[in-house]
Amino acid sequence: MDITMLLVDDEAIDLEWLQVRVANGGFQGLRIVGTAKSGFAALTMMEQERIDIILTDIRMPIMSGIEFARKAKELQPDVRIVFISGHEDFNYAKEAIQLKAHDYLLKPVDDLDLESTVAGLCAKVREDRRNRSTVQEALPYVQRELLLRWFREVCPGEVEERVAELLAPYLDAGAAAVLIETDDLERHAKEMTVEEKRALWLKVESFLKAFVQKEGLGDFMNGFDNRFVLLASGLDEDGAQLEKMIRAFKEAFPFTITIGLGDRAHREAELHESYRQAETALSIKWIMGKDRVIREVSARALVKPAAAGVEKLVNDMLQAILDYDLVKIDDCLIALFWQDYGPLRKSEAYDLIVRITSKLHSDLKLLNEDLYGLLNWDAHQPDVLFEFETMNDIVSWLRRRFFELSELLFHKRRKKDRKLIADIIGYMEEHLVQKVTLKEVASHFHFTPNYLGYLFKEETRVAFSDYLNDIRIRKASVMLDDPRLKVYEIAENVGYKNVIYFNRMFKQATGMTPGEYRKKNKI
Repeated sequence: MDITMLLVDDEAIDLEWLQVRVANGGFQGLRIVGTAKSGFAALTMMEQERIDIILTDIRMPIMSGIEFARKAKELQPDVRIVFISGHEDFNYAKEAIQLKAHDYLLKPVDDLDLESTVAGLCAKVREDRRNRSTVQEALPYVQRELLLRWFREVCPGEVEERVAELLAPYLDAGAAAVLIETDDLERHAKEMTVEEKRALWLKVESFLKAFVQKEGLGDFMNGFDNRFVLLASGLDEDGAQLEKMIRAFKEAFPFTITIGLGDRAHREAELHESYRQAETALSIKWIMGKDRVIREVSARALVKPAAAGVEKLVNDMLQAILDYDLVKIDDCLIALFWQDYGPLRKSEAYDLIVRITSKLHSDLKLLNEDLYGLLNWDAHQPDVLFEFETMNDIVSWLRRRFFELSELLFHKRRKKDRKLIADIIGYMEEHLVQKVTLKEVASHFHFTPNYLGYLFKEETRVAFSDYLNDIRIRKASVMLDDPRLKVYEIAENVGYKNVIYFNRMFKQATGMTPGEYRKKNKI
């Protein structure tokens, strides 16, 4: 099986020269599948074919090599990337290291450096292929990739035929989605070289694959975000084999794993939901602790009949957080923790906190917001939730945190709106000579006229048309200070095609005509 390589550079001459040098390098079994002049074109190729090695320029217009590398890793996590740059830039090198790039070459690339890098990467590809277990070989790569992408879809469409064929035997017997995440691996491997880290990761992968195969748990594969995915068809109802996996891993490595477990599924939609449950379970590791199996805390945890209205209260509170409605947040918290039958028991309160936090984390992810990053919750000990002795303490802590979150989100939106309005005003000032309208500006910034008009007035306290006239009059006043300019020329330059109408608008704004303005200022 060939080792596949993709070359990416926006400079046609550099790209052609690089292709010639690699093609004539005598690398056995290496095949250049294509060249691309942009990250977009390269990503399109990667959607069609498996790539083992990428050589990419780091400085490219629109999509930089760094951004392209991130997206390439999302598409094919195992791809090996070498950056090529004409600048010895520390920031670029730092980002390259964070992306786990395999090398960083400076232009003009020395022949020996290129030969050594490509030969070394080819050797690593062959070594990794030899290490692949028979379990993973039994699962075709394309099917595996399609399955993982389907799991990641927020609103999954119809399952592709190839994925449906793969899932059929599992769903017939009943299968659950399992996500496995290493704990503190980055901290443990902090002092290791890139190669040592990769060797450790392969060792972890090999151990887990062997365990899954030995116990007959199902199909094991590399997932996203440095997690492993297990399509589990051989689990006991209580997941005892997963507990056994955790204990065996702990004996073999100086760090631990945490496992998120979804419900057993017999239909495709249920399996997708099972994967989401496993993701949600891992997202609350900071509360539940590591080195354990975590199931999503769902409505079944709230066993009392009066808990039927909890779902609506949680949704209402999350909407209030997004709307910066502090009174509503407080009302919802009180209703959640002091329900009709009285306050929740302590264990019920903890279950509810986990449920609220999990849903909030999940909903904010859809808005490209990170709950833990916004509140810096990783700086707090998770045990703080279990130190409270009264319901008042718990609700008071949650109230402060949710108020803080709501305020942070509100100020982020305001900051974003202010930048948008500044961009709009800049656009208006640059295009005064043209016919600037709310409809035209809204179209340029991809908004509806009604919404943009509302947003503009909310931010500036002035209607769009009034603000536009004000810009025109202020610019006209400056131009009137130049005696070489005729009044009709000034009118045209600020967007008035009719000089009489310009005179009328100028007088309405300043109390004098343009001529009177010049006379008063002795121009």
